[in-house]
Amino acid sequence: MKNLAFWISAAALICGVVAIASGTGDEGRMPDLDGAVAWLNSPPLSGKSLRGKIVLVNFWTYSCINSLRELPYIKAWAEKYKDAGLVVIGVHAPEFGFEKDPANVRNAVSDLSVVFPVPIDSDHSIWSAFHNEYWPADYFIDWSGRIRYHHFGEGEYEKSERVIQELLRENGTAVLNGSPVRITDPGVEAPPSDDVQSPETYAGYERSERFVSRERMAHDSRKTYSPPRAPALNQWGLAGLWNVGPERSALQEEPGKVVYRFHARDLHMVLGPAKNGSRVRFKVTLDGAAPGDNHGVDSGPDGSGEVLKPRLYQLIRQKGRIQDRTVGIEFLDPGVEVFSFTFG
Repeated sequence: MKNLAFWISAAALICGVVAIASGTGDEGRMPDLDGAVAWLNSPPLSGKSLRGKIVLVNFWTYSCINSLRELPYIKAWAEKYKDAGLVVIGVHAPEFGFEKDPANVRNAVSDLSVVFPVPIDSDHSIWSAFHNEYWPADYFIDWSGRIRYHHFGEGEYEKSERVIQELLRENGTAVLNGSPVRITDPGVEAPPSDDVQSPETYAGYERSERFVSRERMAHDSRKTYSPPRAPALNQWGLAGLWNVGPERSALQEEPGKVVYRFHARDLHMVLGPAKNGSRVRFKVTLDGAAPGDNHGVDSGPDGSGEVLKPRLYQLIRQKGRIQDRTVGIEFLDPGVEVFSFTFG
């Protein structure tokens, strides 16, 4: 396993599956919440200060599509049950280096309208105390501080909400509205389709797979790459002058391009702007043409868009039949950092 302060091992990394595991029963006392570099929306909380409350500890990171798709439910439960005694704590545990920066987390929390307490767990101290391995991961704690249920991955939202209700009843609180939360969101947070055949793919050499540019990938050095001629499903490549590091590929001069052959309704990329903060313009094509109605929330029908912050960008949402497609993303300014591709 790689050092948790910088990486989560590929075997343990779950930021790309739906409803992988759940469990119920007494799983021991909630670990301390020590070690966060800062708290947002709240002073630091502890097991002692939370005694008598029902607590949901949610591990998330703001560029993970699975965390983002679960987030509307977490926010809805926090609002629906706050007066009944539920406290939601969103432990932000980073996957990529830019997610360790408190300023980036603060901006993301604001952009995502998260108002519950968020400890910034940049050193994975709370993550390690819980022996956690997944994004998202939810731990449900009773009034006495005991972990009574956990759920790893997306999905099973009604079951998780029933656990909240049962723990509140055990604590003597009548749940007035027992109907489960229903979320409909047409954007990035929409549930995944049932036809995803492309896995999360990383653009840094530490976890890169299925790279098929005509040149061999170089590590930590500038190199010019040629685009793959006809990538097979789930193969990808670079074009232009890039420097590939452990967790990202950085464009050295414009123009540069990324090509990926995928099968899913949605294609997202985790992208960061130039180091000097300058915007990076891009143009998306789908099978060589403008995406039109198949554009994502971060690209226009003509494929145009720009990278302003390090975050997840939705570039494609297919409106018709899902099929194998080749996406090309041409960057018109230097300095962009490409971290990963995710699908839905």
